[in-house]
Amino acid sequence: MTNINEGDQAFRSDSLKGKDLEMPFGGALSFLRRKYTREIDSADIVVSGIPFDMATSNRPGARFGPRALRAASVGLAELDAYPFGFDPFDFVAVADYGDCYIDYGYPQNATDLIERHADQIINTDSMMVSMGGDHYVTYPLLKAHAKKFGPLSLIHFDAHCDTWPDDGNRQDHGSMFLRAVREEIVDPTTSVQIGIRTHNQDTFGFTVLGAPWVHREGIPAVIEVIREIVGNRSAYLTFDIDCLDPAFAPGTGTPVAGGLSSAQALEAIRSLGEFEIVGMDLVEVAPQYDVGEITAIAGATILHDFICLQAVKAGATPSPFGRI
Repeated sequence: MTNINEGDQAFRSDSLKGKDLEMPFGGALSFLRRKYTREIDSADIVVSGIPFDMATSNRPGARFGPRALRAASVGLAELDAYPFGFDPFDFVAVADYGDCYIDYGYPQNATDLIERHADQIINTDSMMVSMGGDHYVTYPLLKAHAKKFGPLSLIHFDAHCDTWPDDGNRQDHGSMFLRAVREEIVDPTTSVQIGIRTHNQDTFGFTVLGAPWVHREGIPAVIEVIREIVGNRSAYLTFDIDCLDPAFAPGTGTPVAGGLSSAQALEAIRSLGEFEIVGMDLVEVAPQYDVGEITAIAGATILHDFICLQAVKAGATPSPFGRI
């Protein structure tokens, strides 16, 4: 007989490891059915939402990204991870910390609030995996990570370089990486931007791999460039979902034609295991422009596969199913 107390692992689970089968159409929507908790001393990875989109230049709505990514993730939480062939939660303890609280009436406080929110997680020695939110949220996340790890190399997937000059006071999702360079929290000479297909006047020292180059040379060549430029330095991974072509990710604020496919993006993410990535975010999912949740599903899968990479580092052995 079915136990009527099954389900809602987000509240019921007494461990940050392992999982139980839960119907994808019901239950509390934590990311990958992880336990909702702020008691994270035993967590290896802490997932948190940053629902801020007041720095957007085009279509707003990324404040709903964390909710959409959680909803899309439930279908990934049922079986062993594909193509890895293991349950990542047997190897890494993962918690859903909930969202950073941001009062929409005081947007000028958002940078400090996000940085302090990240400090609470990073200072426990857990890896922080963040769900935006527009891409501006990466700036305070970088500030928090740089306090612990020093100047960071950036592995940046995007349609845009996000290095437009500003006066240092703007909250703008198109200029924060130049500010991060000027504040010496990111080293552009050891950073790579991938999938770019909008023009800028200057690279500001970043290695820029445009989308046409990626399509022509392939993902193995992208990884080789990251290996050459980033090496074994402490790196931060940021993935703007508009790196994907609008055919694969229509649900975003500034879509640009000619982008990567979801298959290319997943191949790239699954190839990053050798690098010293200290934190990660996925941003700019705006579900009101989505079609059939394909943008949110792509984003949730990228986050899921990044967590699987950490499981491999913790001792999981991939066991692929069939030819891949």
